[in-house]
Amino acid sequence: MSRNHGFERLALAAAQSDRAANAAAALKEHFAFVSQEEADAVVVLGGDGFMLQTLHAMLDRGAVRPVYGINMGTVGFLMNRPRTRNDLLAAVNRASALGVAPLRMEATGQDGTVHARYAINEVSLLRETRQTAKIEVTVRGKVRIEELVCDGVLVCTPAGSTAYNLSANGPILPLDSQLIALTPISAFRPRRWRGAVLPESSLVGFRVLEPDKRPVAVVADQTEFRDIAEVAIAISRDQELTLLFDKGHSLDERIVAEQFVT
Repeated sequence: MSRNHGFERLALAAAQSDRAANAAAALKEHFAFVSQEEADAVVVLGGDGFMLQTLHAMLDRGAVRPVYGINMGTVGFLMNRPRTRNDLLAAVNRASALGVAPLRMEATGQDGTVHARYAINEVSLLRETRQTAKIEVTVRGKVRIEELVCDGVLVCTPAGSTAYNLSANGPILPLDSQLIALTPISAFRPRRWRGAVLPESSLVGFRVLEPDKRPVAVVADQTEFRDIAEVAIAISRDQELTLLFDKGHSLDERIVAEQFVT
């Protein structure tokens, strides 16, 4: 998407912190915000966690808008630098637009309950007790690992590849790669397996083995479900989100730069 987007009406979402509240008050002195339903784009004040919360709320309502984040948190990987001047509308219209497709997760509990959620960063399966998890891994309907013995396993998007995935020694994925990463968390068997990089069209499935002895929870970004039996994960292009970044601070540049951090 080119710049000069033609946005006229902006909404404002602010985290519940003193820093975000003060920034919101300063911006409201210079700009008349509208509701998210009326807005062309949404300005988000907070950290990465609040950004994810805001994007998930949009997905849940079925009212997705382009989002321009201003960092009022710690890392701010999905955010722009702080801004309190009265040129907010011009900055949002000048920003580069980046499309981010979330994962769609469908998890079935041991009791048969089905949970469907979107994940912008990753979907993680994690052991619930001191016992290691045992998980069967399928890709495109074919069993690839009959028994993965581990603390857990995750699937991430390119946007999420520098989050939990990176901490688990997973690969960093360029945003335009059309790939997803499948990364084990503290794998014991197969000991040498370090994960896989897959086309984004891949359907990834997990089946929990010995669930009574080795219960497993699933987490889609910030939402957890416990005692899971099976999980199916795929990219959802029809729910693509648009993130707006200032020149020189786009997410794709940060992903490249992260690979040279020493």
